[in-house]
Amino acid sequence: MVQVAVTGLGPVSSIGTGAEAFAGALRAGRSGISPITSFNASGFPYRNAGEVPPDQMGPALGRLDPKRWGRSSRFAAAAARLAVTDGRLDLHQVEPARAHAVMGTTSGESQVLEALTAQLVDKGFAGMEPALLRQLPASHLAHAVSEELGLRGESLTIATACSASNYAIGYAYDLLVTGDADVVLAGGADSVCRWAHAGFYRLGALTEAACAPFDRERSGILTGEGGAVLLLETFGHARWRGARIYAELLGYGLNCDADHPVAPDERSIAACMRMAHRNAGVKAADVDWICAHGTGTPANDSVECKAVLDVFDGQPPPMSSIKSMLGHTMGAASGFGAIASVLAIDRGFLPPTINWRNPDPELGAVDPVPNAARDVRPRVVQNNGFAFGGNNAIVMLGAVA
Repeated sequence: MVQVAVTGLGPVSSIGTGAEAFAGALRAGRSGISPITSFNASGFPYRNAGEVPPDQMGPALGRLDPKRWGRSSRFAAAAARLAVTDGRLDLHQVEPARAHAVMGTTSGESQVLEALTAQLVDKGFAGMEPALLRQLPASHLAHAVSEELGLRGESLTIATACSASNYAIGYAYDLLVTGDADVVLAGGADSVCRWAHAGFYRLGALTEAACAPFDRERSGILTGEGGAVLLLETFGHARWRGARIYAELLGYGLNCDADHPVAPDERSIAACMRMAHRNAGVKAADVDWICAHGTGTPANDSVECKAVLDVFDGQPPPMSSIKSMLGHTMGAASGFGAIASVLAIDRGFLPPTINWRNPDPELGAVDPVPNAARDVRPRVVQNNGFAFGGNNAIVMLGAVA
């Protein structure tokens, strides 16, 4: 049986760029939330988000001309370059056609779209810049990774909203176990933008200053951004080149209930968890930590916890939400969750849910790892990703025996 190894990590985030900085921030419970600078937010009552500082992305890019690519594509390419560097992968030793890029996203090049919309309103179609139009397609996210790294395999962008990175990781798993790839760069990217901020505000799902998942007084999300990419290889390829193996990608589960545009479905989420366990060859009792979807909205956290309590017979492992630190990074969210899961296995700590103050009796026996990291070395981790439209995707990761 082909096993899939995680050999490199590439986070570009509001709390740190690169595996070391990101791990340190997770362990410290650092918040990446700050006043929005990506657009003029003065018309909104809530003006915070998890933005990547300007100096955190540029140095990671080696080949791409930043002027020719949108912000989300640059996040994807920078994260992929970091993952390859972290994994000490010499791309000259990889057959280009057997190296693939699979990226997830919610909004694609959202900032490019907003700039083009402004030009259209101001000047009409004739005033829209051709250079911006060329940056617009969401498919550019995966293409940017391939161009940055010189890959010639499949280049695929998956737009299943906030679970998209887990979909991408699952697709990468299939490419590797079926023998269609030796190496896959998989994850997701998205950018803070006005329309997402406004949309979540209109839905009543946006909070003012701090995201507090699983807290009794939780009131919503904060938007975030970044790129999160994992370097995945077959164990055979990783051992052939003498790579460090962080963890094993055990398998995944995904389903789509299509029951409601925005409301999560407890039964469907529970079914996705059971599917992920079955496909990964583990039992619920084997899971040591859950990297929760944990958006901080009353509905999501309640439904996610009820599904977990059902699947784990009322005795779940600790489950925490890194969105309390990063904000909701949309299509990159479960990619960051996967990186956090690997770091938990490799470094021996559970990232905390920060901003937690008040236990919610409706969430039962759920342990959110409140406010401080916990020194525990999990062997099996479940990374949850759920999205509007009922798109559920869960990735399972495990320690290497």
